[in-house]
Amino acid sequence: MKLGIFTVLFGDKTFDEMLDYVAASGLQTVEIGTGGSPGDRFCNRKELLQSAEKRKAFLDSIARRNLEISALSCHGNPLHPDKAIAQEAHETFQETVLLAELLGVPNVVTFSGCPGESETSKHSVWVTCPWPTEHSEILKWQWEEKVIPYWRAQNQFLKDHHVRVAIEAHPGFVVYNTETMLRLRSACGEQIGVNFDPSHLFWQGMDPALCIKRLAEAECIFHVHAKDTAINPYNTAENGVLDVKPYQDENIRSWIFRTVGYGHGEEVWRNIISALQLAGYDGAISIEHEDSLMSIEEGFEKAVQFLQPILIRKKLDNIWWA
Repeated sequence: MKLGIFTVLFGDKTFDEMLDYVAASGLQTVEIGTGGSPGDRFCNRKELLQSAEKRKAFLDSIARRNLEISALSCHGNPLHPDKAIAQEAHETFQETVLLAELLGVPNVVTFSGCPGESETSKHSVWVTCPWPTEHSEILKWQWEEKVIPYWRAQNQFLKDHHVRVAIEAHPGFVVYNTETMLRLRSACGEQIGVNFDPSHLFWQGMDPALCIKRLAEAECIFHVHAKDTAINPYNTAENGVLDVKPYQDENIRSWIFRTVGYGHGEEVWRNIISALQLAGYDGAISIEHEDSLMSIEEGFEKAVQFLQPILIRKKLDNIWWA
């Protein structure tokens, strides 16, 4: 496994400054946004699609620092009931797939998306329980009429261009846990897998190591994010984990995103890395920073300091057992 970074957090740097900083930190991979929620600060996908010369310069800049691209990311909602929003997300996704093919990048990371509750919806609707009974009817309609047809078509598009999509399971979208990820893959095709992000699983009460084992049975772990979640036991005991308060209200939320090691300790993260190793995963562990209690530099550097020794020990374990 290789340690890397989701470069969206370095939006205040130039492309070269970002690469120099990442390389100097001893990392090996970069995950780069091409649009959607991550933005396209370091990657103008339309320019790169149109120019072989610019693509070469782009790749040379990365290779010169002994780095490689683990994934292109374009998180969006191509199933949004607002057709303009859905179309923009869809075009960004497909253009990112085409660019990934040209750059030789194996993975495109995005969300599954979430439709509305009917053809007349204005906003996406995330169903969280089976009752009242219309909730189950909505969920059935979403999957059968929107989710499966869309992603079945995208699976063929991905296959045609030799790229995989790594769906980030995230509450608010139709794929948010192990079961829904496996349902999407089973219904739509093997070019569809997961961008495994433990932070979204922790606060739902899931065991990431166990999830890895289950997902590995379907051979669908394509990419991995390293981000943590801290659970406030008192707020959770009072209000549960379905918390809609702003992330900035740290003191009163049930949980907040943290830098790795600040939500769960080394044993938990060693178990996650070991589970990935047992699953045969040899891709990137891409650090993602959304910790509101730390600056970008502090969160990044502490994540690197926390994860590098764990990955080094795993490499030594492999040598020993070989």
